[in-house]
Amino acid sequence: MKKRKKGMKLLCLASAMAFGLTGCEDKSPLDPGNPVSLTIWHYYNGSQQAAFDSLVEEFNDTVGREKGIYIQSYSQGSVSDLEAAVRDSVAGKVGAEKMPDIFSSYADTAYEVEQAGALADLSDYLEQEDLEKYVDSYIEEGRIAADGTLRIFPTAKSTEIMMINKTDWEPFAEATGVSLEDLETIEGVAATAQIYYEWTDGMTPDVPGDGRAFYGRDAVANYFIIGLQQLGVEIFHVENGEAELNMPKEELHRLWENYYIPMVKGYFAAYGSFRSDDVKTGDLLAYTGSTASAMYFPNQVEQEDSSYAIDYIVMPAPVLRGGENYAVQQGAGMVVSRSDEKHEYASVEFLKWFTEAENNLQFGCVAGYLPVQKDANSVEKLDQIIAEQQLEVAPKTYDCLTTIFREMDNTTLYTNKSFKNGSAARKVLEYNLADRAAEDRASVAAALKEGKSLEEASAPYVTEEAFEEWYNSFCDALKSAVSE
Repeated sequence: MKKRKKGMKLLCLASAMAFGLTGCEDKSPLDPGNPVSLTIWHYYNGSQQAAFDSLVEEFNDTVGREKGIYIQSYSQGSVSDLEAAVRDSVAGKVGAEKMPDIFSSYADTAYEVEQAGALADLSDYLEQEDLEKYVDSYIEEGRIAADGTLRIFPTAKSTEIMMINKTDWEPFAEATGVSLEDLETIEGVAATAQIYYEWTDGMTPDVPGDGRAFYGRDAVANYFIIGLQQLGVEIFHVENGEAELNMPKEELHRLWENYYIPMVKGYFAAYGSFRSDDVKTGDLLAYTGSTASAMYFPNQVEQEDSSYAIDYIVMPAPVLRGGENYAVQQGAGMVVSRSDEKHEYASVEFLKWFTEAENNLQFGCVAGYLPVQKDANSVEKLDQIIAEQQLEVAPKTYDCLTTIFREMDNTTLYTNKSFKNGSAARKVLEYNLADRAAEDRASVAAALKEGKSLEEASAPYVTEEAFEEWYNSFCDALKSAVSE
């Protein structure tokens, strides 16, 4: 058998020589004897940074050494810190560092840098068979160039889930008859939150109006974008980098009544920087947030004079009743700075390696991110990689990932296309209604302290006239943000 294999190798070699070695031509501009050094900027911190750095080290010691690529990675701190550093580099500000070869970027920031002509065309370094390995919508999100070519390489994605304090949920559910099925829709969450407020208020009959909030959500902008998408409305319809706004009153009224009204009445709340913080202090029982937030879900509730351990439940994010099952597609990809063929080619080689199933899942197991290749998005593949790599995976992160994997076939992931002033428009979605709800809730709380009932205190804020006033101001703010 060995002799036969040896003979076949010699035959292949002879054939290649006869045809001028055309089948063995190496198109790589790299030279292992003279390795190219690349810098990567990212925003990973803590365990995420440790996991990423470990993979970079593995690449340098294996594929990088073989091909002649050496990676140096640097955390720039937070996402906003990274974005500021990139903008300063692009603008050539005094004291700004040189543009890195690769950096993590959300679509809106990448779009700005692309408009400045500073991003490499990744399509030059990827064959169709390469692209077909990745989730289609992830590739489409990266086609931000005017000609539709690829600028953002998908490296790690996330969506939203619901996490619940199981320890405190169970006695509430037993006492009131609510169930987890009630939390499958946004309307069901709002109704359950009212029951929880009234149930906790009833625990202190001598102190009326002191009911507690049940639910909160991170990323209110996602609530608008995905909520409207579930109702068949694309709020930002983008063509050729220009956004057409869709702001239908009826659909926005549903979003208003299922977020603003529960916030004003105290059924929903937002206290800390993130809703996982509010679960930790016992101010909330449940929240909707990124899959990457699973690692931050607390192990115990910590109050001023006591603390106690809690368990958790992971569920898919709730959907508007009767709406299509859309979920947000989010998470930064990586982009390559425009430079020369050698640096751009080497950058793509690293990104291809990093997104191979075993490497991508190894990172996702720590960071709570979804892998980007199609064959990696399954419980079976996750379990295989965990066993082969002997990975220690936090149960919350594992449950979060497997919950999403099981829902993938029945869920459509969505993100709007990038457009000029997209960041400003998103800020309107994030803060316009949320800030108003917080301000009006403070007024309601003050009225409760004066002895008014909840219905009396909240009455001025939940009328159709109040909605009309908000709707008009919201539309004006969104139009202004897009047109600036």
